[in-house]
Amino acid sequence: MSETSGSDTASSTTATPTSAPVAKKVPFERTHHGHTFIDDYEWMREKESPEVIAHLEAENEWTTAQTAHLEGLRDSIFTEIKTRIKETDMSVPNRRGNYWYFSRTKAGLDYGISVRIPISGPDDWTPPEVGEESLPGEEVVFDSNIAAEGQEFFSLGSFSLSDDGSSLLYGVDTTGDERYTLRVRDLATGDDLPDTIDGTFAGASLDPSGRFVFYTTVDDAWRPEKVWRHVVGTDSSDDVCIFHEPDERFFVGSGFSRSGRMMFVVTGSKTTTGYWSISADDLEAEPQEIWPRTDGIEYNVEHAVIGGEDRFLITHNRDRADFDLVDVPAADPTAPGRDVIVTESAADGNDEVRIEDLRIEDVDAFADFIVLGYRRGGFARVGIIRLGDSSSPFGPLQELPFGRETGSLYVGSNPEFEQTSIRLHFTSMSTPAVIYSHCVADGTDTVLKRQPVLGSVDLDDYTETLLWAKAEDGTEIPISVVFRKDLHRFDDDDSTASATKGAGDGADATNDGAASANGEPAPLLLYGYGSYEASMDPYFSVSRLSLLDRGVVFAIAHVRGGGEMGRHWYDQGKTTAKKNTFTDFIDVARHLIDTGWTSPDRLVASGGSAGGLLMGAIANMAPELFAGISAEVPFVDALTSILMPELPLTVIEWEEWGDPLHDPEVYEYMRSYSPYENVTEAAYPQILAVTSLNDTRVLYVEPAKWVARLREVGAKALLKTEMVAGHGGASGRYDTWKETAFEYAWILDLLGRSDVEIEA
Repeated sequence: MSETSGSDTASSTTATPTSAPVAKKVPFERTHHGHTFIDDYEWMREKESPEVIAHLEAENEWTTAQTAHLEGLRDSIFTEIKTRIKETDMSVPNRRGNYWYFSRTKAGLDYGISVRIPISGPDDWTPPEVGEESLPGEEVVFDSNIAAEGQEFFSLGSFSLSDDGSSLLYGVDTTGDERYTLRVRDLATGDDLPDTIDGTFAGASLDPSGRFVFYTTVDDAWRPEKVWRHVVGTDSSDDVCIFHEPDERFFVGSGFSRSGRMMFVVTGSKTTTGYWSISADDLEAEPQEIWPRTDGIEYNVEHAVIGGEDRFLITHNRDRADFDLVDVPAADPTAPGRDVIVTESAADGNDEVRIEDLRIEDVDAFADFIVLGYRRGGFARVGIIRLGDSSSPFGPLQELPFGRETGSLYVGSNPEFEQTSIRLHFTSMSTPAVIYSHCVADGTDTVLKRQPVLGSVDLDDYTETLLWAKAEDGTEIPISVVFRKDLHRFDDDDSTASATKGAGDGADATNDGAASANGEPAPLLLYGYGSYEASMDPYFSVSRLSLLDRGVVFAIAHVRGGGEMGRHWYDQGKTTAKKNTFTDFIDVARHLIDTGWTSPDRLVASGGSAGGLLMGAIANMAPELFAGISAEVPFVDALTSILMPELPLTVIEWEEWGDPLHDPEVYEYMRSYSPYENVTEAAYPQILAVTSLNDTRVLYVEPAKWVARLREVGAKALLKTEMVAGHGGASGRYDTWKETAFEYAWILDLLGRSDVEIEA
């Protein structure tokens, strides 16, 4: 794969097309609950049809022709990204067993190289300093570049090591359909064992001893349904299914605790969880249920050793929507639990941290302490609880100071149960990621790495703020914004003031405003998602600098349906409240226009997957607010897909969207917003839809049908299909940068910033 050019559109062996493809119409009737919908483009679902492939290729040729004038800009953006990213780089080493593991990237190579060096001794907890040259004793664990040779697509879905570091389990996908072939490698020789297991789901694991492999397979609808045990060195035909989940609402998976003393099997729907455990002392035993699975109850389990006793830490929503944390004896997990968060404490000696203010998300157990990941005030935070003895097992929750109004703090990779420090990550819209180590004993922090940003970039040129927009029902919607100080004027003297005002005290949603240096509204890219309780936290992006430096403001609308503000934020943007996601985004756009940040002719919206559904909905509901809409792998034929239980993911999705197959009210509600069915005779903004032929989550047929329907009403819509890729697009980092350059060039052209020259 070449990394020297930003041009990534499909090549054509035919003459340049002079008009957009016109898809044929083949009326197909879909009837449910007394309503019939005539779908003229359902024929595109036949993926193996030469006619379908020819149509997608024709769309690619048209997109190539319509964006040919942007080739130079794409090349420039690609070069900017490439110049600013440290191509030859390395991660911070993580200790696992007797080795420090880390990865290297090298200029010209698409994928990382996993390497390791031995620890100096059992008390060696300080990661070695890694430079561009190999360290003494360094050895290659796995080189993805070698594994990907000759493949147009490559993805690792499993990567698991035995405790002693002698064996590696890895899973490879070379088509983008997220089905992986598992192999076991002897790291002493570098050779793969005869073991080969095809058609597995991601997330397989090697047990700590290296004797067993546990993996998951899928049903006909590509739902993970079975967990299997494989004995290393035997044929996969002898593998044993240890768990089968017949209920189509549930995914199943498995994995080992950090302590290595427990293996868990977990089943999960959108609203219900079940856990089973197997002691690592007897991995051929039957899984034992921890708590009875109860509809509407979600819980997660972490193994801990407290006062010398095996305990399970369980986060659950039995009594509180934003989850509580208890511990129970592993030998009798249904026994009454102990509350883990036993006292209220101060984050920095001043601000009280109350359990009722926390949306608990993650719990990590170590030998001497527990680490909590949670949300408070809309941001990701981290707290620590020290472990005592059996009579006084839990200390107070100590929140790590945030130090600023905006940004995200996360727990990083911490594989060792006995470690005395924890790895943390911090980032914000204007702050490159910082990785540091927090010593639990004395509270000191050590910066291990700052995300490098090369070239002529001066990070002091950028600033960020948090704004609040009032939704039509009065709810305050947070908006994260980043821009260049020298290109835009912010009306508030203190750009963090609106963040402070908005943190839950009835913020004034009209107190902000910005404009470009010449006093005009600024070009602005507004991103949104708003589904599955996924939080779109503020983060730094090197590639985004190519937009900011050309005068574009970037904003994230934290709409309902996500999880930024707690469980209620999600509940108010799902099933029959889903339209809140769309109206929130529209209200954010109107707020940014009304307060002078931008104007409709300078506003582009962007979103992918379920965020692509958001893009399709706002295109129908408020086309006048946007100059353009960029939709990545967009879920725009939502009702059709959710009506087809044979499709991947559909049944489990009923708890997210509702069940229109059996519930006429849900059918009517989804019919009222599903983008494909609601295309009207309107003046649509320009639309770019990008999809992948082998995507198993949002099938290529959805954007293909959507674009064909948009063309019927005169919309200027482009479809770009990656013919060898999956849901995440291209796999190599250089091809990924080219995809970004393609989208950014299209956006900049719409915003009138395509001729702006900048220094990388």
